[in-house]
Amino acid sequence: MRQLVELALFTQNVPVLVAFYENLLGGPPAFQSEGMALFQLDGVHILIHHQEPPEAGYEAEPDGPPNEDHFAIAVKSLDKEWADTTFDNAPGSIPPATYPWGRSAYTHDPDGRLVEMQET
Repeated sequence: MRQLVELALFTQNVPVLVAFYENLLGGPPAFQSEGMALFQLDGVHILIHHQEPPEAGYEAEPDGPPNEDHFAIAVKSLDKEWADTTFDNAPGSIPPATYPWGRSAYTHDPDGRLVEMQET
């Protein structure tokens, strides 16, 4: 079975969400800036990102990751895993690409939740 490696949470109030998770997890994030924080838990990261409010007119790049809550699953060979699935034809899927954090691809589950496949 594949490993869960990340939970990404988007919020319009990073400090409030960080304070909640500091209390829940019993410690501060490993990294924090004005627009994000990263908690590291035994191989799983909780990543808190700033999210622009809908009225700000922000739109994610068509080939970039959506700015919405999601979880990430680790895969060894992203291109092979992507090719071996039906995700490429799924509505809203974003094929493998290289980002500042590494290689990832995105799809939605049948209920519309965003899922990231992250190459490790």
